[in-house]
Amino acid sequence: MKSAIKVAAAGVAVLATVAALAGCSPTPAAVGKVSISVVSLIPGSKQEAFDAFNAQVKQFEKANPNITVTPQEYEWTGPTFAAQLAGGTLPDVFTIPFTDGKTLIENGQLADISSLVNALPYAKKFNPNVLSAAQDGSGKIFGVPTAAYGSALHYNRALFTAAGLDPNKPPTTWDEVRADAKQIAAKTGQAGYMQMTQNNTGGWQLTTATYARGGSVETTKSGKTTVTLDNAGTKSALEFLKTLRWQDNSLGSNFLYDWGTINQAFGAGQIGMYTSGSDIYTNLVQSQNLPSKDYGMTVIPLVGSKAGTLGGGTIAAVNVKATAAKKAAAVKWIDFYYMKKLTVKSAAVLDAKTLDASAQPVGVPALPIFDKATLDTSQGWIKDYINVPVSQMKGFTAGIYNQKPIGEPSAHTQELYAALDTVVQAVLTDKNANIDALLKQATSDVQAIVDAG
Repeated sequence: MKSAIKVAAAGVAVLATVAALAGCSPTPAAVGKVSISVVSLIPGSKQEAFDAFNAQVKQFEKANPNITVTPQEYEWTGPTFAAQLAGGTLPDVFTIPFTDGKTLIENGQLADISSLVNALPYAKKFNPNVLSAAQDGSGKIFGVPTAAYGSALHYNRALFTAAGLDPNKPPTTWDEVRADAKQIAAKTGQAGYMQMTQNNTGGWQLTTATYARGGSVETTKSGKTTVTLDNAGTKSALEFLKTLRWQDNSLGSNFLYDWGTINQAFGAGQIGMYTSGSDIYTNLVQSQNLPSKDYGMTVIPLVGSKAGTLGGGTIAAVNVKATAAKKAAAVKWIDFYYMKKLTVKSAAVLDAKTLDASAQPVGVPALPIFDKATLDTSQGWIKDYINVPVSQMKGFTAGIYNQKPIGEPSAHTQELYAALDTVVQAVLTDKNANIDALLKQATSDVQAIVDAG
């Protein structure tokens, strides 16, 4: 599943200098005159963000005069992506979550860009566990990992203050989350806590909550995948939501949220806490008008020795219908827009400098797609331009590397998430919902899909 990495982050650089940057490191082979379409930002993003993105397009075109780039607004959700894929309306360069990589590759729905990626100067630096999300079994490459995230607990500092809580002391246990949520709801009238519930995001975040409690939704042994939705961790997570909903009345009154709408509600000050990827700050600022002073982030509480944090990321992929010339141009764009700021100091500084000048976020916490040392180095390059409230994110940045990362379920991920959507919705809308029965049925339904191949 994607988080704020569902969309490309806005970026911009100085025209003349970007032209010079084109020669800083080897890039894919030159292409003839060609036009490509690329994903830009989520619809509804601030005009300043669009201006910054469009400026960067112009800079790319100046450095690559034979390539014309057409931006296309884009927001990934499971259902809409499936419709765009089936309808052939995806741009030449689009982004997908790690979880979709294997399935799309197996279905022949992504372009093979192995030779182009292998020609990039940093090709051998990728964390193999990260790159594998964009590879088939033989090692061919069908995309470029551009960002990685860990799951986090996001909280509204203004609501914490209004409720009489200390925003510098976010909860560290689920009992504290419950107590804080109850106090926020009682004191402010807003939802103290909420979680996503639809468009496959309910299952995504229920899986996050499962991992945090030491559970697992799938196991694979000797090539055989067994669906295990009816495990103790998932049951505990649902019982937690049931308690907040029906005993504490701390979840508000809207029980149909997905990634975009829960970000919107959080940005509007209607939700005190929720879990999502660690990289959503950019969306909250660009699209939801959240005041930076109101944002806080910490790690998700873990319970037991088997607990861990769900991780994921974004792959920049190329349309399987793209010609050879378009594929070469597409990888040039991916290298320019997503990767140079991670691998070339001058590009990183320019990107940060001009983003800061456009009042766009610089320095949002991220996890490494190469290694931590490379990430730390790139962050050091831009330290003078970091404008995000890092002191309000210390709970996450200080604790995430102490949490065991666990990947998303690999077999029929989106179908599994969709099945869990209905379970979460039932628990939040039916006081008498039978959690055991709901999970038993969901397990049976998803197992049948897995077994069918």
